[in-house]
Formats: sequence, C-alpha cells, structure tokens
Amino acid sequence: MEKANSLSLQLRELVTQAVPLKVHEDSFSYKENLIGALLAIFGHLTISIALNLQKYSHIRLVSCKESKAYFKTKTWWCGLFLLCLGELGVFSAYAFAPLSLIVPLGAVSVIASAIIGVIFIREKWKPKDFLSCGLAIVGTYLLITFGPNSHEIMTGENITKHLVSWPFLLYMLLEIILFCLLLYFYKEKKANYIVVILLLVALLGSMTVITVKAVAGMIVVSIRGNVQLGYPIFYIMVVCMVATAAFQAAFLTQASQLYDASQIASVGYILSTVTAITAGATFYLDFIGEDVLHICMFALGCLVAFLGVFLITRNKRKSIFFEPYISMDAMPSMQNLHDNGTAVQPDLKTSFSYGALENNDSISEIYTPATLTVVQEEHASTGASAHSCQLMAHSKSE
Repeated sequence: MEKANSLSLQLRELVTQAVPLKVHEDSFSYKENLIGALLAIFGHLTISIALNLQKYSHIRLVSCKESKAYFKTKTWWCGLFLLCLGELGVFSAYAFAPLSLIVPLGAVSVIASAIIGVIFIREKWKPKDFLSCGLAIVGTYLLITFGPNSHEIMTGENITKHLVSWPFLLYMLLEIILFCLLLYFYKEKKANYIVVILLLVALLGSMTVITVKAVAGMIVVSIRGNVQLGYPIFYIMVVCMVATAAFQAAFLTQASQLYDASQIASVGYILSTVTAITAGATFYLDFIGEDVLHICMFALGCLVAFLGVFLITRNKRKSIFFEPYISMDAMPSMQNLHDNGTAVQPDLKTSFSYGALENNDSISEIYTPATLTVVQEEHASTGASAHSCQLMAHSKSE
C-alpha cells in the first residue's frame, strides 16, 4: 500500500513538473513570434514611409521651377535612411519568427502606403478602398494569431542538416525544373506575361528568404554567445542571398518596363508569399506539429490578405504630372471645323493621339510646318488689323 502511494506521488510530481515546462516553452515561442511579427510590421511601416517620402521629394522637384538633383534634397536622404532602417527591421524579424509568418506580413507595406498616400500626398480614395484595407488588416491579424509556432536554434549544424534533407532536395529539383522552363519560354518564346516574369521573381525570392533567415538566425545566435560565423555554410548562404536578390531586381526591372506598378505589387505579393511559405514548410518544417485548425485559419488569413492587397492595388494608376496639349483656339477658324464637317484629327492609322505632342515619323513626313516670308507676314498682319478696324467702325455706326 505504501509502495502504491509513493508511486502515485511520484507520478503526480512528474506531471506537475512537466506542465510548467511545457507552458514555459509555449510562452517563450509565442514571445519569439510576437517579437518577429512586431519587427516585421515596424520594418514594413518604415519602408512605406520612406518610399512615400522619396515620392514626395520627387513631386516637389517636378513642381519646383529651379532644377535640382533629387539626391541634394534632405527629404530624399531622410527617406533613404528610413528605408535602410526598415529593411534592417525586416531582416531581424526572420531571426525570431518562422519564415511562413514573416513573409505574408508584407501586406502591411501595401496598407501603409495606401493610408500614407491619402494623408500626405492627397491621393484620392474611394469608399471601396476602405473595405480593401479592412480585409488586408483582418488577414494580417489572422496570420499573426494562427501563424506557425515552430522554433529552432539557427546553428551551422542544423542548417546543414536541413540543406541535405530529402524534402528540400525534392523541392529544389522541382523548383529548378520550373525555373528553367519559365526562363526558356520567357527568353526564347518571348512569353512576356506578368505571371511568367513574377513567377521567376517568386522562385528566386523563395531561396532569398531561406538564406536571409539562415544568415539572420546565425548572427543572432553568435551575438548571444554561440559564435556561428566560422561555419562555411554561413558564407554560402550570404553569397546565395546576394545573388538571388540581384537576379530578382533584374527581373523586377524588366517587369516594371512592361506593366504597371500596381499590377506588379499585387501579383508579385501573392506569388512570392505562396512560394516562400512552401519553401519554409519544406526547409525549416514550419508546420510540423501544428493542428489542422491552426493551418486552416492561417491559410484563410493568407487568402483574406491576398484579396485585400489585390483590391487595394487594382484601381491604382500612374500619376501624370503634366500632359501637353494643343489648344483649339490657337489656330484661326479651328473652332468651325466641326460645323463644316471637317475632321479635327485625320486618321493616319498610327499611335498618335489627338492633343498629345508625341514624336511620330509618319506625321513629320506627311505634314511639314508651313513657312511664311517676311512680306507675307507683314501683309497678313496689316490685313488682320484692317479687318479689325472695319469691324470696330461698323459696330460704332450701329
């Protein structure tokens, strides 16, 4: 009887000792998630403020009479400083929270840019834009609340172990095949579709975020006392991070020359988030141990954030600061062309649009500016003055 009581007492002690340990681990992991999420939100907000400051600087330079280089203004340099600070915040966030949680928080940048544009740059906002921002905010809340909670110390041994794991090797094989196919169609078949270009960017971006998390995590572990900078995998990750980021910038530049920035922002955010979450799930095993409810709610948060970002950027257009035009009263008898049945702009089957001062070779070949001699100009001026005098005399006689 005494042995049974002592055995039950030992079991109760084990249970009471294990429960606080589990609670402590969960609270620590949620604290890490919160730190990473707050750093990411701070970074994206700062980046949005920085970009809008630089945009405001360019707008002021366009409206200013005196010509001045943009890099000589304090506003532009302040924007550059905030941009670097925001990028540092996002970089640090990868060291604390799972990759699949940090990447979708890029929606915060779109929300902040829309709100800052309305407040400071006086951009027009329609009522449906409020709904779009609301959806993006709700999606962000769901992402933070139901995000993955897996944490691992980013040591050189752990990263090397993940790098040679069969799920990641299979993922890399599929990604390389898909990237080569897309690159072939883009370069050889001239498939300049926005989905093709931005999918190339997203595939490169999935490798970028993997390397960013590895580098940031190893730096944080080294700061805490366990130095990891002596491992070769650290420098391999740094080289891969810089290379993939450079190729991303090249493809984004090509996309910006073909498509509007709002389309690139929405489609690029969706594709990059999907590929990055897939990469985090295969390399860092972000969703191992998560229950079905949390995974479903996290997926719902991603969908709601996607919808909000798409609706925010759907109606955005490039702002036109100045559009030169030809005034109708600049030429004699131009106002009566409609009454006589004469076409204002002849159909030349070209891209020339009425009112725009654009260069067009076909127009310069067909229509050349007429030149008047000095005698003709004097005769025209005297004739016009005589005609005006006759009209004044006739009005006085009446």
